[in-house]
Amino acid sequence: MIAVLLAGCGNPASRPESDASTGGIDSSSSGTETSPSEGSSAGDGTGTTSADTGDSGPDSTGSDDTTTGGAPLGCAVVEVEGECGPVTDCIDPATPFQAQCDGPPSEQCCVPAGPPCSVDGAPGLCISVDSCGPGLQATPGLCPGDASIQCCTDPLTACDPEAMPTPNEGLVEESWDPACPPGMVLAGEVCIDRFEAALVVLDGGGAVIGHHSPYFNPGTTRVRAVSLAGAIPQGYINQVQAADACDEAGKRLCTDLEWLRACQGASGSTYPWGNVAEPGRCNDARSMHPAIEYFGTSDPWIWSELGHPCLSQLPRSLHVTGQHDGCISEDGALDMMGNLHEWTADPTGTFRGGFYVDTVINGPGCLYATTAHDVSHWDYSTGFRCCADP
Repeated sequence: MIAVLLAGCGNPASRPESDASTGGIDSSSSGTETSPSEGSSAGDGTGTTSADTGDSGPDSTGSDDTTTGGAPLGCAVVEVEGECGPVTDCIDPATPFQAQCDGPPSEQCCVPAGPPCSVDGAPGLCISVDSCGPGLQATPGLCPGDASIQCCTDPLTACDPEAMPTPNEGLVEESWDPACPPGMVLAGEVCIDRFEAALVVLDGGGAVIGHHSPYFNPGTTRVRAVSLAGAIPQGYINQVQAADACDEAGKRLCTDLEWLRACQGASGSTYPWGNVAEPGRCNDARSMHPAIEYFGTSDPWIWSELGHPCLSQLPRSLHVTGQHDGCISEDGALDMMGNLHEWTADPTGTFRGGFYVDTVINGPGCLYATTAHDVSHWDYSTGFRCCADP
């Protein structure tokens, strides 16, 4: 949903918490309920193409350049030119933008400019007003620097809350550990999904008919959990739905002890990599809360809109699985800290690990736990992964 202005690119949780950098409140993470936070947007999206059989091997994330002769594909955001390539190659101060380039979500438009910003969900860049060309919109008050630096966006690329994108089409599970089913690694005595789960849609007979949109609650749609490299993981899901999706895959939600063992490793470390905090190693913080950014206000009513599908589509919100290759556990599970909260099997309702806004308020790293909601709660930040016996 970001404009592609050059040829070659496709255009085809949970209570209020303070955001230290913005004064915002996030209803997904504090230990006690203090404001409304139930997700308000739900859907029963269904995919249309079958894409979950076979093994595409180590390159199934589509990170290799597929252009003729290996030359990078050109792309642009608000007329600032970039190149399509693996998101892991796009390093600050450059900015990666999703939905620009042909291929899977891990293939993104790397623009040598930043910081990113958005207006009504239209992705943009903080640049000089003089550089924000005709047909584009410069919005003040959203960028660091003096008044001449404003958020430049294309209003035609505003996020459509009715659209149900399925960016994971074509991705399949890979085998990572011979002791476990595809998509999983052994952690202690159980297998756990290497990546935060995505969903595929099943027909009445259990056959895959496509991928579910990761930005919409699955409702009563029959779905199955899959663990995919380089995918947009499923948010907007409650614990009951997550458990059912694991069951469809012949797996189950992890117990709290299983989840903690996988995150902390055999030594019981605070973070997946050890006991010393390393901010930015995971998708663990955001300069502005996505609800404040998207709705353009910090008025209390926005905390009842945390099910809005555009929140996790903003630049530098939800990242693809494995994008932070240093955010890895002793046993090879990625993103157990940050990116999305992860439901466990606790019947009273617990999700763990923090998410892309915060990994501190309810405990550091692996010890982060949210317990203020029952199993029917969902919002933009709630995701999951599955466990299974070897």
